Amino acid sequence: MTQSMSRRGQCWDNAPTERFFGTLKSEWVPAKGYTEIEEARRDMTSFFMRYNRTRLHSYNNYLSPITMEQQAA
Repeated sequence: MTQSMSRRGQCWDNAPTERFFGTLKSEWVPAKGYTEIEEARRDMTSFFMRYNRTRLHSYNNYLSPITMEQQAA
């Protein structure tokens, strides 16, 4: 894995990550959090699968990330 950083004042590298975690916190994680780490792990795995395979993204012309990537290949 290679760290990617743009020059100072350029936040574009971080925007997709911020959007992802914002969606995770606002749409998925229970308001009171998790009581067990294993419950959190299972739930996060479910979210990652849904986010990449089935959740539609307006930026991708309302396609999932996986579908968009397959079309680009």
